[in-house]
Formats: sequence, C-alpha cells, structure tokens
Amino acid sequence: MTTEPVRLPEHKALPFYRSQGNETALFEYAYRHRLPLLIKGPTGCGKTRFIEHMAARLGRPVYTVSCHDDLTAADLVGRHLIGDRGTYWSDGPLTRAVREGAICYLDEIVEARKDTTVVLHPLTDDRRILPIERTGETLHAPPEFMLVVSYNPGYQNLLKGMKPSTRQRFVAARFDFPGPELETEILIGETGVDEHRAKRLVALANALRALKDHDLEEAASTRLLVYAATLMLGGYDPVEACRAALVEPLTDDLETANALMEVVHVSIGG
Repeated sequence: MTTEPVRLPEHKALPFYRSQGNETALFEYAYRHRLPLLIKGPTGCGKTRFIEHMAARLGRPVYTVSCHDDLTAADLVGRHLIGDRGTYWSDGPLTRAVREGAICYLDEIVEARKDTTVVLHPLTDDRRILPIERTGETLHAPPEFMLVVSYNPGYQNLLKGMKPSTRQRFVAARFDFPGPELETEILIGETGVDEHRAKRLVALANALRALKDHDLEEAASTRLLVYAATLMLGGYDPVEACRAALVEPLTDDLETANALMEVVHVSIGG
C-alpha cells in the first residue's frame, strides 16, 4: 500500500497517456465539480497510468492504495501507534489525501472488504466529510480533494462485487483495450519501438485476446505489450521476449503455452 503521495517533478513531462474517448474531459469535470469517479476496465488497460497522468495534469499529489482482502478501515483512515514517546496517531493514506487536498486512488476496490468501503460513503455525497472516530475529528474535504476508485469487472462474482449502494455514489467511466491504431501509437510513445514492430505486437495481442474465455482467463494487456517491446529494444530475442512478457504471464498450462507460442511464431516470426 502506497503511503506517500506521488508527485511529478517540475522538470518532468506528463506521464505518457493517449485518450480513448472522453475520459480526460470527464475526469476534469468530476474534479472541478467535486464528484467521485469510478473507473472499470480489464487489467493492464491503462487505468493507473490515466490517474497518474490526470493527477500530474491537474498538479495534484496522488495517494494510491492497492486494495486486498485484509485491507481494514484503519489502513485507510489511520491508527494509534506506540513510539519512543508513547502513543501517537498516524494518518492513513485516505486521511492524508483529505488533509492535503490530494487525489486518493483505490485500485481494485472490489478486493477490499465491504465493511471497509463503508468508510468512503461520507466522502462520496454532498457532505464530503471523513469522520475519524478514534480521534473525534471530522475532516471536511477541501475542493482539491478527489476520490477515484477502480476495478476489473471481469473479476466480479457474487462474493466480490461492488455494492450497488456504493457504486451509485460515483460517476463512472468504462475502459477497454485500445483499438489497433491507438494501441500502436501508445506502444511507440511508451517504448520508442519502431512502427513495424509495434504493429506486429498489437496484431499478436489481438490474436491472443481472441482466446480469452476459451483457453485463457485473462487477455493480453497493453502493459504486457510494453514489457515485450522493452525487452526487444534491449536486444532480447523477439520470440523469447513474447514468451517472457506475453505467454508465460498468461498461463501456467504447458499445452496452452505451446499453443500460444505457435501464434507468436506466426505473428512475430523466428
């Protein structure tokens, strides 16, 4: 769990991102009008990079929390700790974000326990407050504070779904993998790989994505394409780069991996 905000150095360019639709405009409208935002989309499609890009674009620090089954309300809000001088209060990332007027990004929110996400409710309506029961404080979120959550709808089931009462507190955007032309542009911009190789990698990814729900539980993500291109640019064998960055992360089954490698040989060569 990230406990320090990510800040963009003044000399550094914005994190690379290419819009797929109106998501940048929606984010800016939500930010200006103090609305919480929900982003849903498959793993590796650019949700986290989008948040980093928008935070830098708006000049706001961002606290990122990777949610999981053991995440408690205290992990978000804070807790009393014992130090050399006795007991003291330590803010959690959500509380720090509220105090500083930062963006708080909760990644894979459906992984958190439902009794944990209830702590978000007062921040996602017109009150925009964060009650801290253990200290007796009630923090009022400044205009710059924004709450953003994300999840992968493909992982949802009866046990891990977002409660309707929570989901309806957000404006929402749906993400997916970019179309071939845009994904090629992203791959070139992210890694510097040449256009010919980028197009072949994107074609390979789309061929592998066609196998999702048949032989694969997850689709080949744009993130994995970036890994493959990075290995290739470093001088690694192209076919082996695809094996390491695309095939092996997608399956543990040897027969399925061999079948995927056949697709790699057709698409990439070697």
